[in-house]
Amino acid sequence: MWDQEIVEGRPAWRHTPSGVVFREVPGGTFRMGLSDDELDAVRAIERTGGAEDDLESFFASAAQAHPVREVRVEPFLIARHPLTVAQVRHWLPEYEDSFANSTSTTARLEDDLDDLLDKLPFRLPSEAEWEYAARAGTTTLTFRGDAKPDEDQVLDDFADEERTAAAENDFGLAAMGSASELCADVWIPHFMAAPPDARPRTGDGPRVVRGGAGDLYPWQGCDEWLLLLSATRDELQDFAAIRPAAPVPTGRGT
Repeated sequence: MWDQEIVEGRPAWRHTPSGVVFREVPGGTFRMGLSDDELDAVRAIERTGGAEDDLESFFASAAQAHPVREVRVEPFLIARHPLTVAQVRHWLPEYEDSFANSTSTTARLEDDLDDLLDKLPFRLPSEAEWEYAARAGTTTLTFRGDAKPDEDQVLDDFADEERTAAAENDFGLAAMGSASELCADVWIPHFMAAPPDARPRTGDGPRVVRGGAGDLYPWQGCDEWLLLLSATRDELQDFAAIRPAAPVPTGRGT
């Protein structure tokens, strides 16, 4: 079911039935949430004229990503990029996507979302796993640092292998933050009483999504770049992309 190979110079696991490429994320601990240093970095961007609008609403909503806490994450696999239209059609052959320009574009699911989740042989990442994967060992606004992320960091079509590879972080993951990616957790607007490990929080209600900057591209000057931040979180509104996760296989071909 799994084959190990090298994809663009990095080790990868390919799910042989579907062809979806996964990267292995090492275990470790990290500080999850929007830190004071990151808030200061956003304020610095605003002070220097990098924000299109007043960011008062962003700072008011910062409590959604508080309190910052240390989280322990076990090794896991996560897809190199969100599932594309072509990849979703492996499980849903009749799938159509009005948002997509090609079959190599990120699939954004609405009515078909539950059908896909029922058929996938994978799980959703917890939002702790998602943020850990997005940060890839960094503590800055994005894995590229504390500078304002720009439209060059938005990627939702993966036909160009060279461009996809150039967008990867240190864990070999591309386009973290570009699409609204669904997580396993139920939405709660803070991290109070969250477990110290990366288990998802369960219950009733809408799920958490992470990212979404590419869903609003081309940007209209409303500071959609904030959706590229590693700690940005929200509740599922309309459609969602899927970046599946899985346990690390025990050996080749397992």
